[in-house]
Amino acid sequence: MISAIGSNVMENLRSLRLQQTGLGYTKFIDTIHRNTLPVAEVPQSTPELAAMAGMEGTAGYTRTALLGLVAMQESLQSAGIADATALPAAFINASTVGGMCDTEQVYFDILDPSKEGTFLQFIDTLDCADCTQRIADAVGINEYVATISTACSSSANALMYGARMIRQGLVQRAVCGGTEALTRFTMNGFNSLKNIDKQFCRPFDQHRNGLNLGEGAAYLVLESESLVRERGARVLAELSGWCNTNEAFHPTAPSPEGDGAYGAMKNALAMSGRSAEDVQYVNVHGTATLNNDASEGKALERLFGGNVPKFSSTKPFTGHTLAAAGAIEAIYAVLSIDQQMIFPNLNFSEKMEELNIVPETQLLEEYPVRNVISNSFGFGGNNASLVISKYEG
Repeated sequence: MISAIGSNVMENLRSLRLQQTGLGYTKFIDTIHRNTLPVAEVPQSTPELAAMAGMEGTAGYTRTALLGLVAMQESLQSAGIADATALPAAFINASTVGGMCDTEQVYFDILDPSKEGTFLQFIDTLDCADCTQRIADAVGINEYVATISTACSSSANALMYGARMIRQGLVQRAVCGGTEALTRFTMNGFNSLKNIDKQFCRPFDQHRNGLNLGEGAAYLVLESESLVRERGARVLAELSGWCNTNEAFHPTAPSPEGDGAYGAMKNALAMSGRSAEDVQYVNVHGTATLNNDASEGKALERLFGGNVPKFSSTKPFTGHTLAAAGAIEAIYAVLSIDQQMIFPNLNFSEKMEELNIVPETQLLEEYPVRNVISNSFGFGGNNASLVISKYEG
């Protein structure tokens, strides 16, 4: 993975441990909001990312594709996969704006005859599938390649899709996740919805006033149990359950009572074979918007009753990375199990009046974590919940 708090998994873990946020102000986007809207920006410039990915001087690689390729390379290396072409595999990628980070910079060049040709390398990159194909080509995965774009639940849905392919015997390995770069388009869009806080975001706080956008990429390698045993791979965790629901309540707002979130968590738990009492931690979607936190909090209270487990949003660290959020937070769920640790919900000060629960605000170490629910909820009511469990094989 790569995010505003680290260029790899271990750097992310270190920042989580030290409670160091990645929120600040953009260095790379030419916007009137440069010094007013906080974002969680990956600190490397696009040329620096190209060097990290081994793609210096290669035409057509957008920031989105480069973030993804950096994360993909670490993912394969971490899984001990020296040759991704050694067996048929799937690559399921997620993005919401694709290469818009680069196309929006050359948009007006299209109308300027004097600049004819300078923008051609970016014409096709606007398609979200462009970054998917470039990453797949770079590592040699070509049997099953797909792109998912379901807003903020995209990469959680990518993990579900890959898991279903393995369960159905189509492949034994699927690399799943997402990549997203900051753009003027997303900053302006969320700002027009009055969904961006001019202060650092405060999930589940009475005074929350919106999200902060972020960028990054993350991929997880899913493998069948038989392949894991065959190659003696080290298993970090098990994706034991998953569910996607859609309450179709509103284009950009969740149902007030959390119907979709409740259904996603409940059904994911049922698939996993775990009960509500078996969950030690919930990495909530926790965007710090007025609607989301009230809806998700009510869903937690409906599902767990008076025994809601420890929960926190990690978005005050990374910002809301949109399509990449589900995969980034799935890795944090794996780290929670591997490190026996629960990450704090930064910037919290006062309990929400709508809820009886509050997020965990302290870093908890040596905490017995065996099962984690990771939530990612998108526009259009597209709700995804993953249950990630300690592997008992």
